Amino acid sequence: MRPRGSTAGWLAAGLVSAALIAAIVLRPGPSGGGAGGSAAVAALPAAAQDFVTLALAVFLESLPFVVLGTLISIAVRIWVPSGVLERALPRRPALRRLALSLFGIVLPVCECGNVPLARGLLQRGCSPAEAVTFLLAAPILNPVTILTTAHAFGWGSEILWARVLGGFVIANLLGWWLSTHPRPEALLTPEFRASCAHPPGDAGGRLARSADAFLAETSQLMPALALGAVLAGAIQVGVPRGALLALGADPLWSVIALLVLAAIISLCATVDAFFILSVSAAFLPGSVVAFLLFGALMDVKMIVLLRTTFTGRAVAQLAFLTALCVAAIAWGMNLAA
Repeated sequence: MRPRGSTAGWLAAGLVSAALIAAIVLRPGPSGGGAGGSAAVAALPAAAQDFVTLALAVFLESLPFVVLGTLISIAVRIWVPSGVLERALPRRPALRRLALSLFGIVLPVCECGNVPLARGLLQRGCSPAEAVTFLLAAPILNPVTILTTAHAFGWGSEILWARVLGGFVIANLLGWWLSTHPRPEALLTPEFRASCAHPPGDAGGRLARSADAFLAETSQLMPALALGAVLAGAIQVGVPRGALLALGADPLWSVIALLVLAAIISLCATVDAFFILSVSAAFLPGSVVAFLLFGALMDVKMIVLLRTTFTGRAVAQLAFLTALCVAAIAWGMNLAA
């Protein structure tokens, strides 16, 4: 008998397929319309066309990483023998968090794909503080992210090293903060706590358990990813980007502007350096770092994905403290420039 999550998982998989078909139908062709889809696109108002394009772009850019993260998560939970991961990590909490924050070097998955992997770590017995430390550090210490940032700004750029070291420090700082919580289990949603308390049994073998786990994870994460993409598309259409870019010369307001822009655009951490490079001449270096840090740590789709695992209050606190840490680093760089 399949778990209840499997039915929802098949529905989520259907929604993903529908989104892919829609992307193909609405994809612009050489003359501005897709094959068979140009009439549908042309019938939409300009703002609606922008919304559809942006929402699908965010969703489809993130989808492969979410799937990859889910597969790695299942490998960690089901295929890695019990005790192997635990023995490989240091016993002291601070050193465990430090080691987990470096996992992104060997697990090149972007921020949205790290959510299912963090869920897998929690289900293996890691604490919320340890999972969040990994979750925040991994997208920035991802070697692909480092290489693309270096390609955009150069290996000797202060922007590159401020991004790498800033992400590492913020992840470990917020991990330490979470470790002081008197009831860390209260940071997790009741539904996720229940899934940790009642893991899938051994019936059916590892392949069957992996398939059920994949469907259960997609039933949780795909609707959240779709909602995050819709919100990102709606905000991008509704918020005038020119107003944000007009604040580029002020040491503080430019930081705030690019924090907001990073959350709105919701780009993958592996490509966001090329986006901000096109407008970086209008901003101070610290403000560019604010965009590169906050976008990788806490954008709109990331916040929605985190709500599949953490309570609304925990996510709000994490988002606020992340923004505060990023702003402090970026503003300090601008003042020193």
